[in-house]
Amino acid sequence: MTKRPQRLLALAQLANSVGDGAYYVTSALYFTQVVGLAPARVGLGLTLAWAVGSLVGVPLGRLADRRGPRGTSVLLALATSAAIVCFLLAQGFVPFVLTAAVYASAQSGLAAARQALLAGLVPAGQRTGLLARLQSTSNGGLAVGAALGGLALSAGTAAAYRGVLALDALCFLGCALLLLRLPAVTGTPTPTSGTATTLTATTAAGTDAGGRRFAVLRDRPYAVVALLNTVLLLRLPLLSLALPLWITERTAAPAWLASGLFVLNTLAVTLFQVRAARAVTGLGTALRVLRRSGLVMFASCAVFALSQGRSAWPAAAILIAGAVLQVVAEMQQSAGSWQLSFDLAPAERMGEYQGFFGTGVTVARTLGPLMVTWLLLGWGTPGWLLLGAVMPLAAYAMGPAVRRAAGHRTRQEAGEPVLAS
Repeated sequence: MTKRPQRLLALAQLANSVGDGAYYVTSALYFTQVVGLAPARVGLGLTLAWAVGSLVGVPLGRLADRRGPRGTSVLLALATSAAIVCFLLAQGFVPFVLTAAVYASAQSGLAAARQALLAGLVPAGQRTGLLARLQSTSNGGLAVGAALGGLALSAGTAAAYRGVLALDALCFLGCALLLLRLPAVTGTPTPTSGTATTLTATTAAGTDAGGRRFAVLRDRPYAVVALLNTVLLLRLPLLSLALPLWITERTAAPAWLASGLFVLNTLAVTLFQVRAARAVTGLGTALRVLRRSGLVMFASCAVFALSQGRSAWPAAAILIAGAVLQVVAEMQQSAGSWQLSFDLAPAERMGEYQGFFGTGVTVARTLGPLMVTWLLLGWGTPGWLLLGAVMPLAAYAMGPAVRRAAGHRTRQEAGEPVLAS
């Protein structure tokens, strides 16, 4: 494979991550100060929107399988850009929720379609390494976008916030144009009842003789792996929500340290994610890396717990140590889960399966804040230890779950009946 598709994928990732970074740091203030929505309504609207997004990820991924992931990715990038433009026009709660639902749906579908596109363009042995490079690129873009958003925050004007949204819309337009330059990947038509019996691979993937849709929803071994990965993704709200609140309410560390920990995480992933992914070459190495990530995450939570009640600089030193462990666990978990999500999915339904696996991120971002803040702020040190203990339990449970899913996939490829698994 030439390097050109990889470069285009990286540039597309960079384009939309710059826009995302600027959007993330300014959107809450735009919706509250410019649109005039109460913070509670913004939170409710975004929760509803991402709930919708999690539901449509699978059908949009299936659309990418059937119609081709490149064209689907381009259309969903354009839909994201259009939704951001609509945010500039939305006035009132209902238009905001409707626009946010379109935005979340397009983002969820775009993630699944791009994973399917990558799978169609990149040999299996190179995917995890490329995903690591894309993750590094994404974090670099987020940092640049966050810096641009910081300029808007400094200005604090409606025009500055609208400028950020316009930039985000242009970034996704650029992403669509870059994706359009990639080679096309052929879709997989849904079999009809007259031909399904001859399409062994498709039947094995979970469709019946009538070609029922969304086989991933009946692939229970894969669903268990995705569920365990969702548990591991409960780390996502830590940097953005739990730690800022923990720092201000349970320690004497300066409040700005929360921003510093975010920057530390972003820079570490940008610099070291590719190196962390080199050890992952198959299911066995992915499981080993995931088990290590669970143990490191437990250590991170235990260190964070030690900061409670400490004075400013001791607390800051402890929090920085915990953040270093956390980002190590994050990079390991990301690399391992990427390998599992691809290797356990049938090639002809890659978009559908990636859409399902990707709902773990949405679920973690939707339910995680409630669970994590309840545990950590409500229980303190025991809450940190409980959250930490869940991580290695989920990571070690991956072993039997992955072996079952791999056996399930092997029987499918051999054409054996597996629908009752």
